[in-house]
Formats: sequence, C-alpha cells, structure tokens
Amino acid sequence: MTTINPSLNMPQAQFLALPHKFRAFVAGFGSGKTWVGCGSLFKHSWEWPGVNAGYFAPTYPQIRDIFYPTVEEAAFDWGLNTKINEGNKEVHLYSGRKYRNTIICRSMEKPASIVGFKIGQALVDELDVMAAHKAEMAWRKIIARMRYKVDGLKNGIDVTTTPEGFKFVYQQFVKQLRDKPDLAKLYGLIHASTYDNEANLPDDYIDSLMASYPPQLIKAYLKGLFTNLVSGSVYPEFSRSLNHTNETIKQNEVLHIGMDFNVLNMTAEISVIRDGRPFTLAELTKVRDTPEMAKRIKEEFKDKGHQIVVYPDASGQNTSTKGASVSDLSILQQAGFSIVVDGVNPAVKDRVNAVNGMILNSNLERRWLVNTDNCPTLTECLEQQPYDESGAPDKKGGLDHPNDAVGYFIAKRYPIIRPTTSQTALRM
Repeated sequence: MTTINPSLNMPQAQFLALPHKFRAFVAGFGSGKTWVGCGSLFKHSWEWPGVNAGYFAPTYPQIRDIFYPTVEEAAFDWGLNTKINEGNKEVHLYSGRKYRNTIICRSMEKPASIVGFKIGQALVDELDVMAAHKAEMAWRKIIARMRYKVDGLKNGIDVTTTPEGFKFVYQQFVKQLRDKPDLAKLYGLIHASTYDNEANLPDDYIDSLMASYPPQLIKAYLKGLFTNLVSGSVYPEFSRSLNHTNETIKQNEVLHIGMDFNVLNMTAEISVIRDGRPFTLAELTKVRDTPEMAKRIKEEFKDKGHQIVVYPDASGQNTSTKGASVSDLSILQQAGFSIVVDGVNPAVKDRVNAVNGMILNSNLERRWLVNTDNCPTLTECLEQQPYDESGAPDKKGGLDHPNDAVGYFIAKRYPIIRPTTSQTALRM
C-alpha cells in the first residue's frame, strides 16, 4: 500500500484499526461518520485492488446528497481520485490514472432489491435511522453480497450511524455479544462524540446543538451513546409550573394557530410570538368540524382585529371534516386565514424533538411557555401522553390531538435543524 497520511481524529483512527469482520462507528452529529466510513472504503481499495466494495444508505437522496460529495472530497485525503457514475449509482476509484475498484451504491429502502452483485467490503451508513426490522433485512441482504473468495480478504462490513435508541446496531453489536461472548472476535464497536471532531467544526456548531435539542437527546446526538429515546412520557420535561405564563392575548396581535383535524374533535392551539419566543395562550378543543372551527376563530379573534395564521395538519388539504367535496384548508382560506403548510407533515420524531427542544433545551432554557389556566387540555396532554409499544407517541388514549396541533406550529417555526457547513470542514 502506498504511504499515505489521512486526516483522522482519535476515534476514527481507532475504528480503522479494529481487526474485526464487523465494525460499528456509533457517533454523534458532526463526528465524521461518513468521512471515516469513506476512509474504510479507500483503505480497502489500496489493499485489495480489483475487489469491488459497496455503500448502503437508507435512501437514494442520501447517497446523492451526502455520500457522493463526501467520497469525492475524502478521496483526495487518501491519495485517490473518483469518477462518479450517478446513472449506474457507482463510484470508480483511481490512483492517478490507474483504475483500482468500484464502490456500488444501493438504497436500503427496499432491502429485497439488494441483489445481483458481489462485493468484498461494505459500508452501511445511518443504519439505525431505519426501522429495526427493515435494518435487519438489509443487514442479511448485504451479508449475502459479501462473496469474493480471495485468500486473506475478510469480506467485512462497517456500520456508521447515529444511535437512535436501542435498535438494530445495539442488538447486533452489544446485546448479542453479552448473550454469546464468542462473537466478540467478529464484532468491534467504537463510540465517538461530536466533541472528538470539534477541530473540524464551525465554532458555534456544538452550541447550536445544545440550544436546539432537549437534554435526553444530547446523550445520543452529541455524545454518541445508546440511550432510551422512547420510554415514558413523550414530553418528559414539560412542567405546568416552570413552563407556565400568566400572559394573555393582546389587542391586534398576530395569532399563530396550530390545528389538528378530527371529526367531532377538532383542536386549535393559539399562540403568539413575542421577542422571537412562542407563548401558547388559548385553545379551542372538541370542535365539531372545520366550518365550525373557522366560524369560532373568525368570531372570537379575526373579527376583533387579529391576523390569523394557521399551521394545520397537512392531510387537511386532501379531505374535509365536513365533506369530501371541499378540503379543510380551502375552508380555512375562505375564512380569510393565512395558511402555512408543507406538502406533508414533518416526521413525527422531528416534530416531537422540536417541541421538546422548546420545552427545555440542553442549556436548561425553557423557550416555550403555556398559559396552563387557559389551555388546560393541552397542559394535561403534554403531561400524560406516553409512547406506545412500537415506540411512537400513543394515539389510543385521546391525548394526542392538542400535542399534534401545537407541534405543527412549533415544528414549522422552530424546527430542529442541524448546523451546516462544507463537507470538507464537517467531515460528515
């Protein structure tokens, strides 16, 4: 192998030195997961020319938006050149003009489609973002692709992922080894935190994470450790005393209304924004249908001088709680309300994280306050909604509608967005 000196932080170097057939790099945001995964593929290319490798991501957009830019920039660090063939979803590696091997890129969205090729090294990126059963299916399909018969070749698989609770990677690389200690010869694991890669990050990157994320997620997303993200209450840090405000709606204030559509049980959580902070100060619950909700908002607020901005459930643009001929959003627009909505709702996890980050962030700031006297239903639901057996917010107990409603507003106006920078600096 040609002498090269790639830029690696300590956990990255430790990971590439692991002798195991199956290796996992479990790490926080901005810790250099994809960067070190690319390094593993480049190391393989130098050591085993002619033996193809594979890269597997949850979706094709991730391959296009994350892997292709990273592999191109990281290759220079390893003395290699790349030629990306997006049509065939392949990356060809060269040393100078000499071809070495190809990285075959595939999505794990449909594990059954991972067929018809063989590889001698695999990188599986963000495996725990997927549902555990789908991750297991993809793992088995990828193992079946490791079919090169070359003396000394491990046919190894590397996993780089953010920990998303005790999901597939924990079961495969930690729990399984406790039950069968002999497997420790095959499985190696390195944890890395965002702090380990701090030298390659913007100065405010970690501060931005701390300001956005609730405390229970920092252990996973900053420190890179397995932690239970779904047990107990969906909103564990909400306090009817610490998140309480006595503030009320002022004359002519713009009202920001999160709305959840349900026949005979519509919900509107009514907020204002002051100095950039949200205050939820009133609510309308158990309203019969959208026309009735529009009528009440108009009479109680719009006709009294308030501008109305509604952040609704995105499904309301398809059907109506009154009838299929007119959509809920059309009814609201006809009432003179401004509508802020995307084509689809945000992912449930992103919405919950955004709300929790406003309830209490890792800097111990409570940026969202609720008039718990005027919003008793929302207060009760925030205190009591649990997770169900599948790890999703429970919808059977009737505690979801106010939380969903206010969540549409908060997730739109105060979303959790990872700080961004160039691929080279961030070393994703």
